[in-house]
Amino acid sequence: TPPMSFAALALSPALLNALSAHGLETPTPIQRDAIPPMLAGRDVLACAQTGSGKTVAYALPLLQQWLGSQRSSPRRLQGLVLVPTRELADQVGETLSGLAEGWMSAPKVAVVYGGVSINPQMMALRGGADIVVATPGRLLDLVEHNALHLHTTQTLVLDEADRLLDLGFAEELQRILALLPARRQNLLCSATFPPAVDEMAAHILHKPVRVEVPAEPESRPDITQHAIEVDADRRTMLLKHLIETRHAEDRVLVFAATKYATELVAHKLHRAGLHAAAFHGELSQGTRRATLAAFKASELQVVVATDVAARGIDIARLPVVVNYDLPRSPADHVHRIGRTGRAGESGIAYSFITPEMEGHFRLIEKRQGQRVPREQIEGFEPSPRAQAAAPGDAEVGEHVEAHAGEQKGVHVPGTGGIKGHRKSKKDKLREAAALQAEQTAAQTLRKNPGK
Repeated sequence: TPPMSFAALALSPALLNALSAHGLETPTPIQRDAIPPMLAGRDVLACAQTGSGKTVAYALPLLQQWLGSQRSSPRRLQGLVLVPTRELADQVGETLSGLAEGWMSAPKVAVVYGGVSINPQMMALRGGADIVVATPGRLLDLVEHNALHLHTTQTLVLDEADRLLDLGFAEELQRILALLPARRQNLLCSATFPPAVDEMAAHILHKPVRVEVPAEPESRPDITQHAIEVDADRRTMLLKHLIETRHAEDRVLVFAATKYATELVAHKLHRAGLHAAAFHGELSQGTRRATLAAFKASELQVVVATDVAARGIDIARLPVVVNYDLPRSPADHVHRIGRTGRAGESGIAYSFITPEMEGHFRLIEKRQGQRVPREQIEGFEPSPRAQAAAPGDAEVGEHVEAHAGEQKGVHVPGTGGIKGHRKSKKDKLREAAALQAEQTAAQTLRKNPGK
């Protein structure tokens, strides 16, 4: 059977021409299965692996909806896309604008997020907008400034929906939902939908079509995972060793748990002669853009990031991802390692397993349905004393050190420093969730030491 073409999905000629101009002729499985119910106006929950084409899957129905609508002046908001990070907002905006490029009459796509001045965004919204891509906090700021009205929204899209529905965004999302019309189409997209998030999604969706595209063996990302046992205080030296001996010519994306940790690790690597930089939510948007651009251009070899880089960021041919700190949830693990092995490329994902976090990594393995054999690197074997330590002791000490650094407003030369001396409400909620995950894993390990 020949593969389905986009022409079989009842898309408009303008969109078919746009897809052809971008070299897209055959829809991916998630596009093939999700676009028809989206075009029919149904609520859709779309779940597919990272890099599967979910953005295009909802961008095409949004643009087709605009093509079939009546024009008005000022423009009336029709499509609203909510995303958790600034970088993902930029990428979604680029996708929408790119598909409409060259049209005689094109929709006005506004991309708005925090971390930059609100004034240019308010100016850009004069005369209205057809489609808005936004992070929740800045969207509410613009509504409060009377620069944007949501009551005409026809379609709401939650991209990386599981992240938007967790504790960090739940309050803001509820405020936004209260401003939207009750009758609207809802599209929720993500690579993971944990059970608790699934329950919350049920309150937003109305008789949804659930589209799940499991990762078939032939389409599953080609990612080789390594779990390396190491003491907590030897991780930075191990990271340097792996980069210098195995990946001297590769770009490496490293994930750490806190903003302070990204600054500290990047500083140590920079001091050791590696071109490294930190990437986290407290950096200015200009710094974040410059860091990503330098990384994509191979001007930086190593970027040490918080989970702000785990969602939606597409770095072509990124060969290596490292979990310096384990993610707080199995779902975050999927998103982190999904930054490599994209678009048919192969990738390598390392996870550093300290003795106190062994139980947490077992939970990650269980949820991803894959056992990762433990490895030890000569010269970096965990000490017997650390292996015998009570679960959680070393991590608690490390969190105390990291949090103390954040509260002092530590500036690490060469990496941009940390703005602000107080933790945000979101940071506190995320830290509480992370601590709860660690405690659960530790309790499980104590109860079932042989499993």
